Amino acid sequence: MIHDTAIVEQGARLGRNVSIGAYSIIGSQVEIGDDCEIGPHVVISGRTRIGPRNRIYQFASIGEAPQDKKYAGEDTSLDIGADNTIREYVTINRGTANGGGITRVGDDNLFMAYSHIAHDCQVGSHIVGANGATLAGHVEVGDWVIFAGFSGAHQFCRIGAHAFLGMYGGVNQDVPAYVMVSGQPPRPRGINAEGLKRRGFGKQQIRNIREAYRTLYRLGLSRDEAIERLQALVAEQPELQPMIDSALNSQRGLLR
Repeated sequence: MIHDTAIVEQGARLGRNVSIGAYSIIGSQVEIGDDCEIGPHVVISGRTRIGPRNRIYQFASIGEAPQDKKYAGEDTSLDIGADNTIREYVTINRGTANGGGITRVGDDNLFMAYSHIAHDCQVGSHIVGANGATLAGHVEVGDWVIFAGFSGAHQFCRIGAHAFLGMYGGVNQDVPAYVMVSGQPPRPRGINAEGLKRRGFGKQQIRNIREAYRTLYRLGLSRDEAIERLQALVAEQPELQPMIDSALNSQRGLLR
């Protein structure tokens, strides 16, 4: 299942039923899980662990050194979960010593062509990164986030679960869970109601989240005042907790 022209360096560990296409290069510290399909002309390098059932398309670069001028060859790593689809020309870099040393990617994600995940990002599961979507270093992304084409996030931004970033939307502050961002410059435009419907949220839950968005963004309250109001509701509306956590844990300030 390894093409004659592929290079698998000594020390690399391959699981069962792994296929590696023509002219691909697998580095000596790479670990690839069962049933992965590595296309032609793929380069996987560094201390990179890839879980089972991933498919990586041609010309992707996985686990290369971080694009950080402070990086001086430290032994850092990349960890990718299971069932991801990584399309053509996707780049995912290892971590840096100053950023925790590891880049993490969860399960069942789709990264379309030319998307990029930089060093030290912590990326969840069930995420879609459309063509050209870009995450700068140290970005944290919750589950079920959608990045439309050529959208992206500034260093150290946090994108909450179920958020949606519209096309060409590059954010430089944190986006709370459930929030939809679009326009140029990108601004909050409501909640990702359609995505929540598709994921099984009930009508009342969606109404509660929409009202929570109004509390956070439309009533003229400070962040602390809005959080206090939402915390009073969370016992009966637990679906609000991810939005509250996003606001409480914000480091760069909430996108307004």
